[in-house]
Amino acid sequence: MESPLNEIKVLDMTRFLAGPFCTMILNDLGAEVIKIERPEVGDGARQFGPYVKERSAYFNSLNYGKKSVALNLKDEEDVEKFKKLVEIADVLVENFRPGTMDRLGLGYQRLKEINPELIYSAISGFGQEGPFSDKPSYDMIVQAHGGIMSVTGEEGGKPVRVGVSIGDIMAGVYSTIGIMTALFQRTTTGEGQKLDISMLDCQAAIMENPIVRYMATGDVPGPVGSRHPSITPYQAFPTSDDWIVVAVANNKFWKNFCEVLGLEGLIDDNRFNTNPKRCENYEELNEILSEEIKKHKTDELLEKLEDNDVPCTPVNDVKDLTENPQLDFRNMLRDMAGDLMGDFMVTGNPIKMKAAEEPEEVEPAPDIGEHNEEIFQKYL
Repeated sequence: MESPLNEIKVLDMTRFLAGPFCTMILNDLGAEVIKIERPEVGDGARQFGPYVKERSAYFNSLNYGKKSVALNLKDEEDVEKFKKLVEIADVLVENFRPGTMDRLGLGYQRLKEINPELIYSAISGFGQEGPFSDKPSYDMIVQAHGGIMSVTGEEGGKPVRVGVSIGDIMAGVYSTIGIMTALFQRTTTGEGQKLDISMLDCQAAIMENPIVRYMATGDVPGPVGSRHPSITPYQAFPTSDDWIVVAVANNKFWKNFCEVLGLEGLIDDNRFNTNPKRCENYEELNEILSEEIKKHKTDELLEKLEDNDVPCTPVNDVKDLTENPQLDFRNMLRDMAGDLMGDFMVTGNPIKMKAAEEPEEVEPAPDIGEHNEEIFQKYL
């Protein structure tokens, strides 16, 4: 079985996270990703720890399986090689500051003349145009600017960054969606196009609940800890030995939940018998539930809740995640091939396709310029 993007060639001009996350997805779907790096310097993420056998584990987690070509885009000979690669490429992804590629004489309009079918995805903090387009940006800048930090953390607490780089990651995901859409459109038009992916736009797009609540009520949402502002009970509770999360999203689950806890009197209680009432009387209900749940051990309560079809889970840590049998079954924990990284795993491809075979291990990320000879001989 061939991978879905088996014939697609991607020029990866990206660094750090947003762009490499996009091209990582394309690589997982079978595209040949040729990472263009500055000689000797390479992607700055190569300098990010932690390190395994003197290789950046962080860089490897995003760039496994790609091919590295070292080119100095200020050198005339290397620029000509780059243009030759553009001729055979289907996709180019870059996440420089807006205008950088134009200043190199390699902006979209110039590359379009070389290859009219090229799909060019430019990822930036604030977009290619607009009053903030020139501002420098990193993940935390966009998390703060995009409002997500204002609704993250405990009620009344300090602004908190989301625990993963969601500003970068969502830009990578939306860029991939845009590229796939452009590839499909190209099958009918025969033409490529430029995509303008703004990290800020992507943050605004995923602020669904806070924006809707503000528009509906006029109240500015703030952080509410682990609970959901519109569904109750839908949060983490401390048990006698750890934590448990429940998601009681309808009255069927509410009835089952109360029966497990021995709180049958709450099922039809006029304060709590509908979700709007449970939200309205949250403080009172939370006190009752917290007092009862603290009497139980996590594993014992989880078993009872699962047996009674109540959505629940322990609060797993990262070690738990790497030992999760469901993730292992779904090939979401893949080994790194060879011994360059030793016993090392990366996450798998969450896009499962019945007609596409998934490898159980991946090639490590390349050294700077490791594939110059291979790519030049193959395409130049």
